[in-house]
Amino acid sequence: MSHQELEPLDVGAIREEFPILKREFDGQQVVYLDNAATTQTPDPVVDAMSDYYRQSNANVHRGIHHLSQEASIAYEEAHDRVAEFINADGREEVIFTKNTTESENLLAYSWGLDELGPGDEIVLTEMEHHASLVTWQQIGKRTGAEVNYIRVDETGRLDMDHARELVTDDTAIVSAVHVSNTLGTVNPVSELTDLAHEHGALSFIDGAQAVPNRPVDVKEIDADFYAFSGHKMAGPTGIGVLYGKRDLLEELNPYLYGGGMIRKVTFEDSSWGELPWKFEPGTPPIAEAVGLHAAVDWLEDVGMDRIRAHEEELAAYAYDRLAAEDDVEIYGPEGGPDRGGLVSFNVDGVHAHDLTSILNDHTIAIRAGDHCTQPLHDKLGIAASARASFYVYNTREEVDKLIAALDDARQLFA
Repeated sequence: MSHQELEPLDVGAIREEFPILKREFDGQQVVYLDNAATTQTPDPVVDAMSDYYRQSNANVHRGIHHLSQEASIAYEEAHDRVAEFINADGREEVIFTKNTTESENLLAYSWGLDELGPGDEIVLTEMEHHASLVTWQQIGKRTGAEVNYIRVDETGRLDMDHARELVTDDTAIVSAVHVSNTLGTVNPVSELTDLAHEHGALSFIDGAQAVPNRPVDVKEIDADFYAFSGHKMAGPTGIGVLYGKRDLLEELNPYLYGGGMIRKVTFEDSSWGELPWKFEPGTPPIAEAVGLHAAVDWLEDVGMDRIRAHEEELAAYAYDRLAAEDDVEIYGPEGGPDRGGLVSFNVDGVHAHDLTSILNDHTIAIRAGDHCTQPLHDKLGIAASARASFYVYNTREEVDKLIAALDDARQLFA
């Protein structure tokens, strides 16, 4: 179904499920455009977590009493629901972590430290978030593996010719962001995964900015590993997901140890439990898992295709409005299918941090800084950028308020 055929969102009704959007500061209603950092959480997610704490709060996989059984079932069903959401082959392929960053570290420590060495190559992109770039960079230093970066071209897209040069039979893993949190670029992750597999390498995809706002099918992408965070998809903080193909996860050793992930322990040695529990030691994020389950239900009720269409439309509208301003520089592709729901930009003569402070006076929340992509900002020749990012509850009128508020910044710094 094309975007034109999709039934538009009832944004007004959706906003009613987010009481925080009604908050006012100095008589001005909040305009929340910092969704790439954290989305807001709808009532059904908050209610699900509250109900868990009020009715079923207990530790999982540790007791035979009723409350523990209820909590364990809820926790396991959350894995099942997330697996269904991304089209994984069951709960065994869904590991709960704290966030995308921990998911990346789990793979890097469990696989990278054991498998990488001198002569191996790690291929990243120049638009990687620090969660990926720093992690693999440091693993490379510890193992002697070489780290190379696929270039970003002048349009903000990956140079796929360069990718084909970089990925060789010496490449052990290709790690790429699905949607750039700075440029908004939607990368050809299936093509990158195919390229990795052609050379016998693994693929890891950082989906933190993709899973919240577009349908993601891990089988279609064929990624060996894929990660994302609950707090960017209308869910709670404190929970993330590492998807991995089951045969690969079976081979990996855990990098965190403790209760709940073992099969047998003696004074001399230990053996690990079944997937996914062998990667989830200690008391896990039970209430957060319940919340993530509710968030997935909520997102699918809204419709992932409709969410993607709404975000693309808002990003295109914001891009066009900003591009019409003579003193604004925008980074990344033009609005459309190649851009996710965010726009990073700078206003001539106004530092991004100053701009954000002035917008805050209008109760408009955006992000300023390097967005955890310092090397990319260095490549762009800028110290920082302002970033407006959108979600299912944002409107064109809020984009208009952002554009109008830029005049205040111009006047103050004229």
